[in-house]
Amino acid sequence: MAVAGNDKELQEYLKQYPDTQYMELMVADMNGILRGKRAPLQDLTKAFKNGVNFCAATVSLDPLGATFENVPFGGMDGDPDVRARIVPGSLAQVPWAALPTGQAMLELSELDGTSYYLDAREVLKRALQPLKDLGLKPVMATELEFYLVEHDGEKFTPRFPRMPGSNLPQRGPQYALLDDLSDVDDFLATIHNFCKIQNVPAGAALSEFSPGQFEINLQHVDDPLRACEHALLLKRIVKAAARQHGMDATFMAKPFQGIPGSGLHIHVSLLDQDGKNVFAGESKDGAFSDTLRHAIGGLAQLMPQSMALFAPNANSYKRFQLGVFAPVDANWGFNHRAVSLRIPLSGPINTRVEHRVSGADANPYLVTAALMAGLHYGITNKCEPGQMIKPREVVEEKVSLPIRWPRALDKFASGAILPDYLGQRFCEVFVACRREEEDRFHSEVTNSDYDWYLRSA
Repeated sequence: MAVAGNDKELQEYLKQYPDTQYMELMVADMNGILRGKRAPLQDLTKAFKNGVNFCAATVSLDPLGATFENVPFGGMDGDPDVRARIVPGSLAQVPWAALPTGQAMLELSELDGTSYYLDAREVLKRALQPLKDLGLKPVMATELEFYLVEHDGEKFTPRFPRMPGSNLPQRGPQYALLDDLSDVDDFLATIHNFCKIQNVPAGAALSEFSPGQFEINLQHVDDPLRACEHALLLKRIVKAAARQHGMDATFMAKPFQGIPGSGLHIHVSLLDQDGKNVFAGESKDGAFSDTLRHAIGGLAQLMPQSMALFAPNANSYKRFQLGVFAPVDANWGFNHRAVSLRIPLSGPINTRVEHRVSGADANPYLVTAALMAGLHYGITNKCEPGQMIKPREVVEEKVSLPIRWPRALDKFASGAILPDYLGQRFCEVFVACRREEEDRFHSEVTNSDYDWYLRSA
């Protein structure tokens, strides 16, 4: 296939994979669900240059793929298109596809070339700009937890590891048991291979606190947009690898009752123009700077109004329970996993804050946008974070965050700070969509209603 001379990335890709027939073009919707189209190869040069047509409502659907009635997008506005262009550096092979297929991430714009304000990637770009104006570059990585799941004929359950020499499930959390990794060794090897092919910098894998639950860490990069892209692609890879091995995987925040949910933990530090970590240094609290204190203060102050982004759906809020390492208070501490904002053990180069509130079901672009807002707000306003939780300190749990969906949406809607960073129009549409989704979800009559009330009422 002949391609335009300025499409160098596409040319190089086709040299490496000359049999490519299709390209999957993807964008993350508000919920962090990758949606898109599988396009024939001849459409790719347009996607690199002037862009291709893409349904604008794609990024504002509910988790079932339906449009909303209280916003015009897709239902009352004639369902118009916007322009979609390939994100540079995102071309990669889809190793699990039946036919030779590639993939690329998209970024959306209005027909006049301005950014499309409902594209989560563009929301993050906007939130990053104030830090750039200060000469600060974020370095970040994500950690994602997920469950392998199976169906016993009646309900979904975690995929328990098997007892030796049998197909019997092995009960117990067995945190960090290497045998549990060995039990799914082929699955993990497939993830590793897929990540290598798609340039997703996967690191350590861990058997988590519940049976069938795992965590995969991603390496730090100095581009938050790329770090969020890595998180989205890792979720796609994990699910594809699970299917290849006759299993399924879920990143639901709370897929099972009585055991911990799954989180999206984000590690972030800030570098100045000389490449020095502004979080390193000394303050009255320890071996980190007052800049880090103020950044944490900003993150804590914006946390209540950001919860609707950290926990975007009905199931998200079932994760927030006392005693299961799902933070319910805007606290912080050094080397302490029972806090929302943790400073891990590190040296001056990699002194960072770990944000532990978000569920694995959240959109990483929007979560990161809220974090960038909190960092900038805290640094520029010198916000104080309150008393630090010390290592091994016993924390008396208290609920200061809105851990119920309607309350979180109220906090988001009334928040005066986030709209300046994320965009007023985006915030208005986001909360309108989530409120309608909340109404739809709670109008359904479920088996739980029958279990609790059918006989007794």
